[in-house]
Amino acid sequence: MTRSPSPQALEVRGLRKAYGEVRALDDVSFTVGPGEIFGFVGSNGAGKSTTMRIILGVLAADAGDVLLGDEPIDFERRRRIGYMPEERGLYPKMKVGPQLAYLARLHGLTRDDAEAAARAWTERLGIAQRYDDDVADLSLGNQQRVQLAAALVHDPAVLVLDEPFSGLDPVAVDVMSEVLKDKAAQDVPILFSSHQLELVERLCDRVGIISGGRITALGTVDELRAADGTFLEVTGPDPASHWADDLPGVLDADYSVDTGVTRLRVTPDVDDQLILTAALRHGPVHRFAATAPSLTDLFRELV
Repeated sequence: MTRSPSPQALEVRGLRKAYGEVRALDDVSFTVGPGEIFGFVGSNGAGKSTTMRIILGVLAADAGDVLLGDEPIDFERRRRIGYMPEERGLYPKMKVGPQLAYLARLHGLTRDDAEAAARAWTERLGIAQRYDDDVADLSLGNQQRVQLAAALVHDPAVLVLDEPFSGLDPVAVDVMSEVLKDKAAQDVPILFSSHQLELVERLCDRVGIISGGRITALGTVDELRAADGTFLEVTGPDPASHWADDLPGVLDADYSVDTGVTRLRVTPDVDDQLILTAALRHGPVHRFAATAPSLTDLFRELV
C-alpha cells in the first residue's frame, strides 16, 4: 500500500442528507487537519454516524463533498481510511489474529506485512494473548480493542472512529488515548465521536457540536468557552430565593438547593461586585469564583 507523500486534511463540505421529510444533515462542513484530533459530539440521532458513513462511502450524500487533500475521496483514497463503526463489524467466529491479517490484506498489505501488523497491534492494545481466540470468546471490552486494531492494522492515513471508547475500562481508555495521540503525532487526521465529553475535552484539538443535522458550534474548547460567556459559582445565599434573577449581565442562573451552589452564566463585562452585593443580601457568601464552562456545559447549552 502506498501512503500519500505528504500529510493531507480531511475536509467535509456542505453535506446534506434527507430521509423523506426528515433532514438528517443540513449543510454540514468542517475540516480535520493533519495531526489534528477532532471531536464530533451530539445527541443520539444528531447526524454523527450519518456524516461518518458518508465519509466512508457507506451512504451517499444528497449534496456536498468529502475530500482528502484537494481531491474527492474515491475508492483508492478510501482504502487509506481507518474506520471504526459504532455497530461493531467483526466476524465473531473468526480468530483475532487471522481476522486482522485478513482485513489488512484487503487494504493492500502483503501476507507477511499483514501478519506482522496484526501481531504488532494486538501487542500494543494488550490482547496479544487472545491472538488465536475467536472474537466471540472475548469480553466486550477486548472486542472493542480488536475493532480498534482493525482500524489501525493497515497504517491508515486518516482515522474515523465512531464511539471508540464505548464499553472500555479505564486502563483500556488510557491505552486507546495514547494510540490516538501517537497517530496524531504522525500527522494523521483523526475524527472521532463520543458521548464521554470529558475525554473529548481532554484529547481533542478542536470540537464540532452537531444538533438536528447542523453544526451548532465549531472550534477549540477555549474558543467555545469564550463564546459562551463566563460562569460564576456562588455558595452561601439560599438558592431557593432565586436571588440572581434579573440582575444585569446575568444570562442564565442554575440554582442547586441540594448543594447550596448558584451557578451563573454572565456576560464578559458583568459587574461582579454588583452580583456579590446582591448575594450578600440573601445570606453569607462562602465562595464566589469565576469558572470556565466545561464541554458538558457547552453541550447542554447548544443541544
